[in-house]
Amino acid sequence: MALNNTFDARLQQETAVGAGVQILLLALLGTAIGMGPAGWLTGLTFAFATWAVLSRALHRSRLSSFGPANRVTLGRATLVGGVTALVADSFESSPPVTLLVGLTAVALILDGVDGKVARRTGTSSALGARFDMEVDAFLILVLSVYVSMQFGPWVLLIGGMRYGFVAAARVAPWLNAPLPPSFARKTVAALQGICLLLAGAELLPRAANLAVVLLALGSLVWSFGRDVLWLWRNSRTTVAEVPAEHRVLELAGR
Repeated sequence: MALNNTFDARLQQETAVGAGVQILLLALLGTAIGMGPAGWLTGLTFAFATWAVLSRALHRSRLSSFGPANRVTLGRATLVGGVTALVADSFESSPPVTLLVGLTAVALILDGVDGKVARRTGTSSALGARFDMEVDAFLILVLSVYVSMQFGPWVLLIGGMRYGFVAAARVAPWLNAPLPPSFARKTVAALQGICLLLAGAELLPRAANLAVVLLALGSLVWSFGRDVLWLWRNSRTTVAEVPAEHRVLELAGR
Protein backbone atom coordinates (compact mmCIF):
# COMPACT_ATOMS: atom_id res chain seq x y z
CA MET A 1 0.00 0.00 0.00
CA ALA A 2 2.83 2.40 0.88
CA LEU A 3 4.53 1.64 -2.44
CA ASN A 4 1.33 2.37 -4.35
CA ASN A 5 0.96 5.66 -2.50
CA THR A 6 4.54 6.58 -3.44
CA PHE A 7 3.87 5.86 -7.12
CA ASP A 8 0.61 7.85 -6.96
CA ALA A 9 2.39 10.81 -5.35
CA ARG A 10 5.03 10.81 -8.09
CA LEU A 11 2.35 10.71 -10.79
CA GLN A 12 0.52 13.62 -9.20
CA GLN A 13 3.79 15.57 -9.14
CA GLU A 14 4.06 15.06 -12.91
CA THR A 15 0.60 16.51 -13.49
CA ALA A 16 1.35 19.41 -11.11
CA VAL A 17 4.53 20.21 -13.06
CA GLY A 18 2.49 20.14 -16.26
CA ALA A 19 0.02 22.64 -14.81
CA GLY A 20 2.90 24.84 -13.69
CA VAL A 21 4.45 24.82 -17.15
CA GLN A 22 1.05 25.69 -18.62
CA ILE A 23 0.76 28.72 -16.35
CA LEU A 24 4.32 29.75 -17.23
CA LEU A 25 3.45 29.57 -20.94
CA LEU A 26 0.38 31.73 -20.33
CA ALA A 27 2.53 34.25 -18.48
CA LEU A 28 4.97 34.39 -21.40
CA LEU A 29 2.12 34.83 -23.88
CA GLY A 30 0.53 37.47 -21.70
CA THR A 31 3.78 39.40 -21.52
CA ALA A 32 4.46 39.08 -25.23
CA ILE A 33 1.06 40.09 -26.60
CA GLY A 34 -0.75 41.68 -23.68
CA MET A 35 -3.33 38.93 -23.49
CA GLY A 36 -6.73 40.03 -22.22
CA PRO A 37 -9.02 38.58 -19.53
CA ALA A 38 -10.72 36.12 -21.90
CA GLY A 39 -7.42 34.55 -22.89
CA TRP A 40 -6.17 34.34 -19.31
CA LEU A 41 -9.41 32.89 -17.97
CA THR A 42 -9.68 30.32 -20.75
CA GLY A 43 -6.02 29.31 -20.47
CA LEU A 44 -6.18 28.92 -16.69
CA THR A 45 -9.42 26.94 -16.94
CA PHE A 46 -7.76 24.63 -19.45
CA ALA A 47 -4.73 24.17 -17.17
CA PHE A 48 -6.87 23.36 -14.13
CA ALA A 49 -9.20 21.02 -16.06
CA THR A 50 -6.27 19.14 -17.59
CA TRP A 51 -4.60 18.74 -14.19
CA ALA A 52 -7.81 17.58 -12.50
CA VAL A 53 -8.91 15.11 -15.17
CA LEU A 54 -5.44 13.68 -15.73
CA SER A 55 -4.77 13.33 -12.00
CA ARG A 56 -7.98 11.39 -11.52
CA ALA A 57 -7.30 9.19 -14.54
CA LEU A 58 -3.78 8.40 -13.32
CA HIS A 59 -5.06 7.51 -9.85
CA ARG A 60 -7.60 5.11 -11.33
CA SER A 61 -5.17 3.60 -13.85
CA ARG A 62 -2.69 2.41 -11.19
CA LEU A 63 0.28 3.11 -13.48
CA SER A 64 3.67 2.68 -11.83
CA SER A 65 5.23 5.58 -13.78
CA PHE A 66 4.13 8.46 -15.96
CA GLY A 67 6.39 7.44 -18.82
CA PRO A 68 8.24 9.42 -21.51
CA ALA A 69 5.41 9.18 -24.06
CA ASN A 70 2.90 10.70 -21.65
CA ARG A 71 5.36 13.50 -20.96
CA VAL A 72 5.43 14.28 -24.68
CA THR A 73 1.62 14.26 -24.75
CA LEU A 74 1.53 16.51 -21.69
CA GLY A 75 3.87 18.89 -23.50
CA ARG A 76 1.48 18.89 -26.45
CA ALA A 77 -1.40 19.57 -24.08
CA THR A 78 0.51 22.59 -22.77
CA LEU A 79 0.87 23.94 -26.30
CA VAL A 80 -2.83 23.28 -26.96
CA GLY A 81 -3.60 25.27 -23.82
CA GLY A 82 -1.62 28.17 -25.25
CA VAL A 83 -3.48 27.92 -28.57
CA THR A 84 -6.79 27.83 -26.69
CA ALA A 85 -5.90 30.99 -24.79
CA LEU A 86 -4.90 32.78 -28.02
CA VAL A 87 -8.12 31.78 -29.77
CA ALA A 88 -10.18 32.99 -26.81
CA ASP A 89 -8.22 36.24 -26.79
CA SER A 90 -8.89 36.69 -30.52
CA PHE A 91 -12.54 37.45 -29.73
CA GLU A 92 -11.37 40.65 -28.03
CA SER A 93 -8.43 41.66 -30.21
CA SER A 94 -6.61 40.70 -33.38
CA PRO A 95 -4.69 37.48 -32.73
CA PRO A 96 -0.94 37.18 -33.36
CA VAL A 97 -1.35 34.73 -36.24
CA THR A 98 2.34 33.84 -36.43
CA LEU A 99 2.44 32.85 -32.77
CA LEU A 100 -0.80 30.87 -32.99
CA VAL A 101 0.37 29.05 -36.10
CA GLY A 102 3.75 28.30 -34.54
CA LEU A 103 2.30 26.75 -31.37
CA THR A 104 -0.22 24.75 -33.40
CA ALA A 105 2.41 23.49 -35.84
CA VAL A 106 4.66 22.22 -33.04
CA ALA A 107 1.68 20.52 -31.36
CA LEU A 108 0.76 18.78 -34.63
CA ILE A 109 4.34 17.68 -35.26
CA LEU A 110 4.64 16.22 -31.76
CA ASP A 111 1.45 14.24 -32.41
CA GLY A 112 3.57 11.80 -34.37
CA VAL A 113 6.22 11.57 -31.65
CA ASP A 114 4.46 10.33 -28.50
CA GLY A 115 3.19 7.14 -30.14
CA LYS A 116 6.65 6.26 -31.43
CA VAL A 117 8.18 6.96 -28.03
CA ALA A 118 5.60 4.72 -26.35
CA ARG A 119 6.32 1.83 -28.72
CA ARG A 120 10.10 2.15 -28.53
CA THR A 121 10.16 2.38 -24.74
CA GLY A 122 7.49 -0.28 -24.21
CA THR A 123 5.32 2.17 -22.24
CA SER A 124 2.13 1.99 -24.31
CA SER A 125 -1.02 2.09 -22.20
CA ALA A 126 -4.76 2.58 -22.58
CA LEU A 127 -4.48 5.81 -20.59
CA GLY A 128 -1.73 7.13 -22.83
CA ALA A 129 -3.72 6.37 -25.97
CA ARG A 130 -6.82 8.07 -24.53
CA PHE A 131 -4.81 11.07 -23.36
CA ASP A 132 -3.30 11.46 -26.82
CA MET A 133 -6.71 11.19 -28.50
CA GLU A 134 -8.35 13.75 -26.22
CA VAL A 135 -5.56 16.29 -26.77
CA ASP A 136 -5.89 15.82 -30.55
CA ALA A 137 -9.67 16.17 -30.45
CA PHE A 138 -9.58 19.32 -28.36
CA LEU A 139 -6.98 20.95 -30.60
CA ILE A 140 -9.20 20.31 -33.64
CA LEU A 141 -12.17 21.78 -31.76
CA VAL A 142 -10.25 24.94 -30.87
CA LEU A 143 -8.93 25.36 -34.42
CA SER A 144 -12.44 24.91 -35.83
CA VAL A 145 -13.65 27.69 -33.50
CA TYR A 146 -10.91 29.96 -34.81
CA VAL A 147 -11.55 29.19 -38.48
CA SER A 148 -15.32 29.52 -37.99
CA MET A 149 -14.76 33.23 -37.41
CA GLN A 150 -13.79 33.44 -41.09
CA PHE A 151 -16.31 31.12 -42.71
CA GLY A 152 -19.20 30.70 -40.30
CA PRO A 153 -20.50 28.30 -37.63
CA TRP A 154 -20.65 25.32 -40.00
CA VAL A 155 -16.88 24.88 -39.54
CA LEU A 156 -17.62 23.83 -35.94
CA LEU A 157 -18.90 20.55 -37.38
CA ILE A 158 -15.26 19.55 -37.83
CA GLY A 159 -14.36 20.03 -34.19
CA GLY A 160 -17.69 18.84 -32.83
CA MET A 161 -18.12 15.65 -34.83
CA ARG A 162 -16.04 13.48 -32.54
CA TYR A 163 -17.86 14.77 -29.46
CA GLY A 164 -21.17 14.22 -31.20
CA PHE A 165 -20.15 10.63 -31.88
CA VAL A 166 -19.29 10.10 -28.21
CA ALA A 167 -22.66 11.55 -27.17
CA ALA A 168 -24.48 9.34 -29.68
CA ALA A 169 -22.70 6.28 -28.29
CA ARG A 170 -24.41 6.86 -24.94
CA VAL A 171 -27.77 6.47 -26.67
CA ALA A 172 -26.67 3.75 -29.10
CA PRO A 173 -24.17 1.49 -27.25
CA TRP A 174 -23.30 -0.42 -30.43
CA LEU A 175 -21.22 2.63 -31.43
CA ASN A 176 -18.81 1.74 -28.58
CA ALA A 177 -17.65 -1.44 -30.31
CA PRO A 178 -13.94 -1.44 -31.29
CA LEU A 179 -13.16 -0.53 -34.87
CA PRO A 180 -10.58 -2.35 -37.00
CA PRO A 181 -7.32 -0.47 -37.63
CA SER A 182 -7.54 1.84 -40.61
CA PHE A 183 -4.79 3.82 -42.33
CA ALA A 184 -7.47 5.92 -44.05
CA ARG A 185 -8.99 6.89 -40.68
CA LYS A 186 -5.59 7.97 -39.35
CA THR A 187 -4.89 9.95 -42.51
CA VAL A 188 -8.21 11.79 -42.34
CA ALA A 189 -7.65 12.56 -38.64
CA ALA A 190 -4.21 14.02 -39.36
CA LEU A 191 -5.61 15.98 -42.30
CA GLN A 192 -8.02 17.93 -40.07
CA GLY A 193 -5.31 19.72 -38.11
CA ILE A 194 -3.25 20.46 -41.22
CA CYS A 195 -6.21 21.88 -43.15
CA LEU A 196 -7.47 24.00 -40.27
CA LEU A 197 -3.96 25.30 -39.58
CA LEU A 198 -3.52 26.21 -43.24
CA ALA A 199 -6.85 28.01 -43.36
CA GLY A 200 -6.19 29.76 -40.07
CA ALA A 201 -2.81 31.02 -41.29
CA GLU A 202 -4.58 32.76 -44.20
CA LEU A 203 -1.62 32.25 -46.50
CA LEU A 204 -3.88 31.35 -49.42
CA PRO A 205 -6.69 33.32 -51.08
CA ARG A 206 -10.06 33.10 -49.33
CA ALA A 207 -11.49 30.77 -51.98
CA ALA A 208 -8.57 28.37 -51.57
CA ASN A 209 -8.88 28.44 -47.79
CA LEU A 210 -12.60 27.64 -48.13
CA ALA A 211 -11.78 24.70 -50.39
CA VAL A 212 -9.26 23.42 -47.83
CA VAL A 213 -11.82 23.57 -45.01
CA LEU A 214 -14.46 21.88 -47.17
CA LEU A 215 -11.94 19.15 -47.96
CA ALA A 216 -11.37 18.60 -44.25
CA LEU A 217 -15.09 18.46 -43.48
CA GLY A 218 -15.91 16.23 -46.45
CA SER A 219 -13.20 13.71 -45.63
CA LEU A 220 -14.25 13.67 -41.98
CA VAL A 221 -17.91 13.05 -42.84
CA TRP A 222 -16.83 10.22 -45.13
CA SER A 223 -14.60 8.67 -42.45
CA PHE A 224 -17.21 8.85 -39.69
CA GLY A 225 -19.93 7.66 -42.02
CA ARG A 226 -17.89 4.66 -43.08
CA ASP A 227 -17.12 3.72 -39.48
CA VAL A 228 -20.71 4.14 -38.31
CA LEU A 229 -21.93 1.96 -41.18
CA TRP A 230 -19.37 -0.72 -40.30
CA LEU A 231 -20.37 -0.63 -36.62
CA TRP A 232 -24.07 -0.85 -37.50
CA ARG A 233 -23.58 -3.80 -39.81
CA ASN A 234 -21.28 -5.54 -37.34
CA SER A 235 -23.75 -5.04 -34.48
CA ARG A 236 -26.57 -6.60 -36.51
CA THR A 237 -24.37 -9.55 -37.45
CA THR A 238 -23.22 -10.04 -33.85
CA VAL A 239 -26.75 -9.96 -32.47
CA ALA A 240 -27.98 -12.33 -35.16
CA GLU A 241 -25.26 -14.84 -34.34
CA VAL A 242 -26.02 -14.91 -30.60
CA PRO A 243 -28.86 -17.28 -29.54
CA ALA A 244 -31.99 -15.51 -28.33
CA GLU A 245 -31.75 -16.89 -24.80
CA HIS A 246 -28.17 -15.63 -24.50
CA ARG A 247 -29.23 -12.17 -25.64
CA VAL A 248 -31.89 -12.10 -22.94
CA LEU A 249 -29.33 -13.01 -20.29
CA GLU A 250 -26.96 -10.31 -21.52
CA LEU A 251 -29.69 -7.68 -21.41
CA ALA A 252 -30.76 -8.76 -17.93
CA GLY A 253 -27.19 -8.45 -16.70
CA ARG A 254 -26.84 -4.78 -17.69
